[in-house]
Amino acid sequence: MRLTSLDVFRGITIAGMILVNMAGVADDKYPPLDHAAWNGCTPTDLVFPFFLFIIGVAMTFSLSKYTEGDKPQSAVYWRILRRAVILFALGLLLNGFWNKGIWTFDFSSIRLMGVLQRIGLAYLFASLIVLKLPRKAQWILAAAILIGYWLAMMYVPVPGYGAGVLTREGNLGAYIDRLIIPKAHLYKGDGFNFMGDPEGVFSTIPAIVSVLAGYFAGNWIRSQTVQSRISIGLALFGIGCLIVGWAWGWTFPINKKIWTSSYVVFTSGWALLLLAACYELIEVRQIRRWSKPFEIMGLNAIALFVASVLLIKIFVRTNIGTGDNAPTTYDWIYQNVFASWAGTFNGSLLFALVTVLFWWVVAAIMYRQRWFLKV
Repeated sequence: MRLTSLDVFRGITIAGMILVNMAGVADDKYPPLDHAAWNGCTPTDLVFPFFLFIIGVAMTFSLSKYTEGDKPQSAVYWRILRRAVILFALGLLLNGFWNKGIWTFDFSSIRLMGVLQRIGLAYLFASLIVLKLPRKAQWILAAAILIGYWLAMMYVPVPGYGAGVLTREGNLGAYIDRLIIPKAHLYKGDGFNFMGDPEGVFSTIPAIVSVLAGYFAGNWIRSQTVQSRISIGLALFGIGCLIVGWAWGWTFPINKKIWTSSYVVFTSGWALLLLAACYELIEVRQIRRWSKPFEIMGLNAIALFVASVLLIKIFVRTNIGTGDNAPTTYDWIYQNVFASWAGTFNGSLLFALVTVLFWWVVAAIMYRQRWFLKV
């Protein structure tokens, strides 16, 4: 069974990722196109957990043979491990690409963790949980992970900072990152300055639940015939997650950079609502014309992800002209093609929209040629 609404959901997410990534390079951007500075959640902060949620929904179908009777063979586990390793390796490729302005990799200082690395690890452990534990135990473990992470972050003291210090350098996750990952391989941007990582090792643990949330939603969909009852159930559960996540945020703030438990629940709520809308329109009401562009992008999401990030790196690390004041390729295009007549805020938005359109054309060509790149 192939769920077209899931492909559309994935396409919406990859289009959103390209949009916010390209707009985010500019100094002037509309607030919804930027991450929350620390606590809080903007539309941009929904993109990453949506990817994890989508992976979980897809696992419902890809692993159904082994969760409904057949015992998984060793080849299944090797295939899962292979996918996780490839995702991790692609993440390292993106981290090391054009390092220090040259077309080589500096393995002595490459950042170890990242978005694709977290996706690979969360997929790996969520798959093992799904294959090894019965359904009820999966729910119990998901709840235990979120509660345990909350208690650890709030009550385990960090040397030099104490307990419950949720700053970039003082939180428990950052401390564990510093213990496990050599300083040269930690994240140095966004105020972390080698003191932790927004996709660190410890904060990847609750990200596993973001995948499991999608898996639970996929099970709900597979358990019934196509009907509005499924959409309503997804939407109601999504609203419940929004309320619980928001309320939990009063004691454990919603925070993407340390992937708090409240953030997992809150963003899963939004993912459930978007999936419910896509499912109702596409699967139940058969209103599909609007969704085809997103479906096309969703079918080659990993290729668009990697290629679009590489393009941004090229734009920001190459220059037009020579000399110390030569603008980057991004700044030159942004200033001369967009901001010069549309203004800085509208210019960054238009640049991002044109980039999304460009990658849609690439995806459409791949779709027409039946080129589907998967991990």
